[in-house]
Amino acid sequence: MARFTLPRDLYHGKGAMEALKTLPGKRAMICVGGGSMKRFGFLDKAVAYLKEAGMEVELFEGIEPDPSVDTVMKGAAAMEKFQPDWIVAMGGGSPIDAAKAMWIKYEYPEITFEEMCKVFGIPPLRRKARFCAISSTSGTATEVTAFSVITDYQKGIKYPLADFEITPDVAIVDPDLAETMPKKLVAHTGMDAMTHAIEAYVSTANCDYTDPLALHAIKMIQADLVGSYNGDMEKRDAMHNAQCLAGRAFSNALLGIVHSMAHKTGAAFADYGAHIIHGAANAMYLPKVIAFNAKDATAAKRYAEIADFMKLGGSTVEEKVALLIAYLRKMNDDLNIPQCIQHYGADSYPCEQGFVPEEVFLERLPEIAKNAIGDACTGSNPRQPSQEEMEKLLKCCYYDTEVDF
Repeated sequence: MARFTLPRDLYHGKGAMEALKTLPGKRAMICVGGGSMKRFGFLDKAVAYLKEAGMEVELFEGIEPDPSVDTVMKGAAAMEKFQPDWIVAMGGGSPIDAAKAMWIKYEYPEITFEEMCKVFGIPPLRRKARFCAISSTSGTATEVTAFSVITDYQKGIKYPLADFEITPDVAIVDPDLAETMPKKLVAHTGMDAMTHAIEAYVSTANCDYTDPLALHAIKMIQADLVGSYNGDMEKRDAMHNAQCLAGRAFSNALLGIVHSMAHKTGAAFADYGAHIIHGAANAMYLPKVIAFNAKDATAAKRYAEIADFMKLGGSTVEEKVALLIAYLRKMNDDLNIPQCIQHYGADSYPCEQGFVPEEVFLERLPEIAKNAIGDACTGSNPRQPSQEEMEKLLKCCYYDTEVDF
């Protein structure tokens, strides 16, 4: 038996934020990030809509990119004090992910972060509050997923929380918000969405309910991402839908080791002045993981089906997989994303020598590989890597060398 779970309601299209006026409740806490939602007027609009619904509204602002365990605990304490019956998270993946974790802690004050990280082990929510997510970026799709990613900065590790309990009750996918994204964010979130769709399609948990969502998302991203990056707002609007479809696919089909590796390398070199941004990490690692997974015949066939759906050509499975890899690498070039960690600059752009020194990468490699194997996303990957294979794969992602094992 398998399960397919999505938000109870999904409002989409321009002006969809107005759906906030229909939420029944007494108190709403809005969780937001660094200020773009306020700067572009969306926060004020959300507050006004919720007040029109008859609610008292309080803000929890300043949620950082790659939200920390500490931020989660502070937010949960603010909720405990205010006692909201609606949690409204708006912005990119970070504020929505942080608010999901706050929600768990608010409903279960005694729960530890370690207990939250137990895959599909979160106790029943909605005893105190329901959850509405409003996405402003076109990538993470956390507004429709059963996932949240929280960073433990003491360990330098990103932990995915995974449970259908944290699937939002209401998702609002309003393209007006996505039109404010800066160019670099369009690139990174877009390749995150492409990775979601491809990993969902080849995951061992894929099914008839997730495959159409994954394939249509891939087709839309192929058609619209580069144009969105170059300022076409019609394509920007389409990408907001595409990333949501990809999220609906992977929330139910799960992911694979591209995400495992991205989670465990993202903050691993923070002491050298930067993070490897999640979407950029996915973009760099995806072609290498496809080459690794394609040594498995079932996975290779699934990748070939993706290539056929994208009309990339090729007459054999091997040719189709190679064409898919080449297409994704060309997308990285078109989006100004590096092909490997060695050329990943602190500003996330390609450069001759990236911010992660070779000797530091090699020194930390065994621990990163071990953590990646233990990541929640590894179990549904079509080919299970050994410690040695994961280390070799990560080296390929550092040096941009061929995966021949």
